[in-house]
Amino acid sequence: MAELSRFIQFNNEQIDPRLILHYEQLAKALSNSPDLSLTERQLIELKPQEHQIAISVFWQHRNDEIMHLGRLSDIYLLTLGYWQEFSVKDWLTFEEEIQVHPLRNLFRQLILLVEEFRLMDIVLKKRPGTTKAFKIRRNAYIDSHKHRFEVNSQKGFIADAFVNYLFLAAHDGMMKLPQNEVAEKFEPALLPFQQIYDVNSTLDSINLIFRVMAYIEESIKKDLMLNYYALLDSIPEAAKFHEHKGVKGQECGNQKESKETIEQLFRTWHRETKEETGVHLRYELERGNAGKAISLEAEEGQDGNNISEEGTGGASNTNATVQRAQMNEAKKIPRGKRKAGQEYGEQNVNVVFEEKRIEETKDLQVLTTLARWRSEQAPSVKALTTEFRKRITQKEIAKREHLSKGRLDSSKLVHFLLEDHPKPFYQKNAPAKPLDAVFGLLIDGSASMMDKMDETKKAVLLFHDVLRQMNIPHEMVSFYEDAYEATSEVQPNTFEWLHKLDDGHTDSGTAIMSLSAHEDNRDGFAIRWMTKRLNDRSEKHRFLLVFSDGEPSAFDYAQNGIKDTAEAVLEAEKENIQILHLFLNTEMPNEEQLQLFHKIYGTHTVAADSVEKFTDVTIRLLRKMITLVIQSQ
Repeated sequence: MAELSRFIQFNNEQIDPRLILHYEQLAKALSNSPDLSLTERQLIELKPQEHQIAISVFWQHRNDEIMHLGRLSDIYLLTLGYWQEFSVKDWLTFEEEIQVHPLRNLFRQLILLVEEFRLMDIVLKKRPGTTKAFKIRRNAYIDSHKHRFEVNSQKGFIADAFVNYLFLAAHDGMMKLPQNEVAEKFEPALLPFQQIYDVNSTLDSINLIFRVMAYIEESIKKDLMLNYYALLDSIPEAAKFHEHKGVKGQECGNQKESKETIEQLFRTWHRETKEETGVHLRYELERGNAGKAISLEAEEGQDGNNISEEGTGGASNTNATVQRAQMNEAKKIPRGKRKAGQEYGEQNVNVVFEEKRIEETKDLQVLTTLARWRSEQAPSVKALTTEFRKRITQKEIAKREHLSKGRLDSSKLVHFLLEDHPKPFYQKNAPAKPLDAVFGLLIDGSASMMDKMDETKKAVLLFHDVLRQMNIPHEMVSFYEDAYEATSEVQPNTFEWLHKLDDGHTDSGTAIMSLSAHEDNRDGFAIRWMTKRLNDRSEKHRFLLVFSDGEPSAFDYAQNGIKDTAEAVLEAEKENIQILHLFLNTEMPNEEQLQLFHKIYGTHTVAADSVEKFTDVTIRLLRKMITLVIQSQ
């Protein structure tokens, strides 16, 4: 069978990560599997090893309603249909029987065609609310199979035309079937195929297709050219038992047993049991051991027996392999670095990161440049701080009038005579408090920032000077990934502090001037890291700014990175942290880039027309955020 796991998107089309996350939450709820992930591929798929399901790109480039309902129909079919109603055991038995058949792919595809028909009917009975989605699905695929039948008939792809023909017979009715010379060859198969309405199990579907193929097999000389269903491509491999390497021969027990449902298979391939390492492999998680015991000294336990030996694991204990394995794993992480793990998102499990102060430059020329930039920006900094202080003062002295208690306004005594419920009192506002806000600034430290680093430094310097003069706590961090050292097991990341939250009024100008470009950027991980730090703060208003010049780019972090970053943004927003994204580039972003940023950051993304306007955009962002804080106090 053609392997569709190699599916590649040949265009630059980007998925909408926020929408995919919405569908993923629905899939988790329907399957009752909180660790399930969702992606988009050529055909719908079930991938237990990756604990993932895939909806089809078939629904792209249609109107919004059809695209949405079509994707929902994929999810309903996968999570409400195949999840519990498909027999893995019967499918594996069929796979063994059909291995050497010249039309084995046709057999597989036709069985899945019948199963789709059966499972759609089951889901409709369980959830009548899915009716509209499945109606859209049927109509779209009927149109597709009608077109494909004509094309396959003309090209002489008889097996492919037969799949189209039976799909139309099942979903559009046998009275509406197309008529041509090829269709005439298929008519004998309609007699047994009518029993599709009586199919009640996966085994029934398999038996039905064997009966159908007996009528038509001689007319089809060549197997399928295309695939119409790929959802079970990885099931046979995933269904194999995984014992730890020390178990051999009879000790393996009865390996003919298999999981009954897709749900059981997915639960077996939970994230903690995917690799051939770890403590979990000291226990038989998948089934009880039906063979003889490995130990020759074992004896049956009795309630009255005393404890004969007691001990704890340790590196010095030759029997404590579990603890030693954990210690060895920990030793792989360099000193001063930490492993991200599940806490920072599924795509960042293998990230190892360090936090450190940036090495400040002492170069005289750089310090001279710093003084010159500050002199150029001084009017802007002064104007901003003056504006904010005026607003705070106005709020402080402004009085609230028309109150039922407070200070009496002598000019409004007449209200006692004219109104039934007079309110001639007023109150002055309390003295202004320090602005109840904290800011976190993440600066993309990837290599692509090299040609715009000076303008970035200017914008960060302005940000720092304004907040420092307004006595607002803030943190500025450059983040990057070491692309040369990154592997599938370890992805080294670094956070370089320019200014920490605990630094207060400290002038970090020289640290800002020490900013430099490195390799890659793992944005979703960095956002989660800063979110965690801001969550420890007590301020009412928490802002997280991201200065970046493009989409996430790191090891195995392309499409996954877009989704992961969007998920990190949503997680931060749930914690009442407001995220703003400033796109840094030498020219205005094109429409495709803008759409991508909106998909990741929603409406909280802005872009400058040119590098010279970075500072202007930073001023605009600061004015907007600090004004919001002042008004809410």
